[in-house]
Amino acid sequence: MTSQSAGAGFVRLAMPKEAAAIAAIQRESWHDQGLADELPDPAQIEQAWREAIATPPLAIYRVLIAQDDTRTAVRGFAAIGPSDDPDCAVDDALVGEFVVDPRHLHEGHGSRLLNAVVDTLRADGFVRATWWVATTDDPLRAFLEASGWAPDGAHREVGDEQGIKARQIRLHTALK
Repeated sequence: MTSQSAGAGFVRLAMPKEAAAIAAIQRESWHDQGLADELPDPAQIEQAWREAIATPPLAIYRVLIAQDDTRTAVRGFAAIGPSDDPDCAVDDALVGEFVVDPRHLHEGHGSRLLNAVVDTLRADGFVRATWWVATTDDPLRAFLEASGWAPDGAHREVGDEQGIKARQIRLHTALK
């Protein structure tokens, strides 16, 4: 995949050395969502991202990063791969994570990252992309719907070990 530019920034595949920056952005996002009490150890998050980048379960799993125009700072990231939803086809993809640094929203990083996600999935042969979105995340849902994503009728409730539950709806878009 080649770098993508639109305005002041770039998107490319992540490298293992960027795991700390990805983990920091993820933790900041979780903190902003009021999940600070449930945050795992920072070293565990960083190690998980390092492994996801360096040794994914299959080569088709990717972690992309959005960078500023100096290419020195990570401003967002996305983790993508095949969908594991039982009702999805083998050529359906999943956007598993997509986070833009909360301090750098509305700077074009999300749009660049989303375009690169779609381009990468299309190049990998996927025909449809899916994305589970919290029912309470109106800004993300509005951003995606303005970009051509729509609900496909699927919904679920996910929870963690502490019993905290979140309702989600699945959005999708055609890639071909």
